[in-house]
Amino acid sequence: MKKTVIIGATPNQSRYAYLAAERLNENDIEFIPVGIKKGNVLGKEILDLKTYPEISDVDTMTLYINPSHQREWYDYFLKLNPKRVIFNPGAENPELEKLLEEKNIEAVEACTLVMLSTGQY
Repeated sequence: MKKTVIIGATPNQSRYAYLAAERLNENDIEFIPVGIKKGNVLGKEILDLKTYPEISDVDTMTLYINPSHQREWYDYFLKLNPKRVIFNPGAENPELEKLLEEKNIEAVEACTLVMLSTGQY
């Protein structure tokens, strides 16, 4: 299983974070939506990022938040200890990528949707 935490989850069906949840679901990949927006994604309540929700056994974290909003969450991201972090277009952040790599966490600049559609996930 590739349990995936979606950082920047939103109930807005036109956003890429929501589309990623749909594709993960279609591929039978467990996802956990985390964000600052309230609501749910495909029946799953969005966990409030501000409460630093505890999530275990994270394989992948996929980021849908702008780098200028990532810094305050660095410690939380590292605490989740994912095997890899996908920096979707617009979320690329060399500073965070370096911190992750220092902890032996793979940092990937890619699009979750493309990775899923091409079998690279």
